[in-house]
Amino acid sequence: MTKTKNIFLGKKILIYGLGKSGVSSYKFLKDKAELYLFDDDTKKKFKNKLNKKISTIKEISNINFDKIIISPGIDILNCKLSKILKKNISKIYTDLDVFYSFYKNNSVTITGTNGKSTTSKILHEVLLDQKYDSRLIGNIGNPALSEKKITKKTIFVIEASSYQLEYSQIFKSKYSVILNITPDHIERHKNLKNYINAKFKLLISQSKDSVAFVKKNDQLISKKIDNINLKQKIIKIDSFKTNKIFDQIKNKYFLSAGNKENLSFILKISKILKLNDKILIKTLNNYKGLKYRQQIIFENKNLIIINDSKSTSFASSENLLKNLNYVYWILGGIPKKNDQFKLSKTHCKNFKAFVFGKNYKEFKKCLKNKIFVKNFKNLEEILKEIFFDIKIDRLKKNIILFSPAGASFDRFKNFEDRGLYFNQIIKKFLNAK
Repeated sequence: MTKTKNIFLGKKILIYGLGKSGVSSYKFLKDKAELYLFDDDTKKKFKNKLNKKISTIKEISNINFDKIIISPGIDILNCKLSKILKKNISKIYTDLDVFYSFYKNNSVTITGTNGKSTTSKILHEVLLDQKYDSRLIGNIGNPALSEKKITKKTIFVIEASSYQLEYSQIFKSKYSVILNITPDHIERHKNLKNYINAKFKLLISQSKDSVAFVKKNDQLISKKIDNINLKQKIIKIDSFKTNKIFDQIKNKYFLSAGNKENLSFILKISKILKLNDKILIKTLNNYKGLKYRQQIIFENKNLIIINDSKSTSFASSENLLKNLNYVYWILGGIPKKNDQFKLSKTHCKNFKAFVFGKNYKEFKKCLKNKIFVKNFKNLEEILKEIFFDIKIDRLKKNIILFSPAGASFDRFKNFEDRGLYFNQIIKKFLNAK
């Protein structure tokens, strides 16, 4: 804990949103401040879990709070306390702000549209193998405030979403990473400019003794950097450039364009942190990948099946498709607003696209004139057709790619739920062969 007076100590604080980050904020601050709790879902049973009364909107309206800590999922323009939040914008903070106010250390914070979780997980494993006390927190791993036994040697690897960064006020990171930026979450941020600004708060907040890692050949990142004054050292990562360590990575996981990009960042961060190359190469060659993110779930001489349920945009799917041939691409769900498919017709000549769900017309519109497209009610019907097709054509190695390029909430709780469901159906088809 810092010796200077902490801005949250002894204050009257409203914690809004009682998911993982809200609950951890409450548990961390309950002996340090006067807390009030609220959640939009009043039917949830919070009392037993927190042993604390949940305030009503009427009660909250009559209290003058010093600080308001909101969960990342809350949109201040579209929530039950919207009027109160708009009047108190300057008082809004996040759990990352609380975390920073108590633990100022050499954290590495990773953001970007695609690859955040994978890059964070790889870096965390790399640091653990190099005998660092590394903690994986934020959007992946534990909520920032639930970590225990923190010392001066602890290093945090933080995955930060645009939602978390948007409302953070004092959070800073010694090492900041923006992997890439493509249009995403426009329904929340309202426009691309706001989305980019949320990501760049991570760099703008840094001091001159910090380091920022950004993708070199990314138009949106380059344009933003050219238009603002940044104090820290900026390292631009060329994801098309390889170095001597690349040649020693034999792990198939890093063959896709997206994971090569992630690897480029890991290698540069490792160099700045002066990590041991031999141990680094061993870690990277042993890396298994995260579930439902470009995950190979089956492979034989004729067929590869990849579960990439995490994909919720065309840009995410394109990172994988760039390096593949003879692909049965399964996609569907809720398409992202203004999303565009950018691969050329020539690149897609050996692809077939199979769209599931009620939004098939929007996906078809984006893919027309580039890929052969068929639509089906559900995944079972799609796989029935694909496996029949593969039986006829055994001359080449086919790939079944489940990379939805849309959000999962049309039918599933989240992308993990969707990924698990796909694995279960695949198992049935493989067993039936």
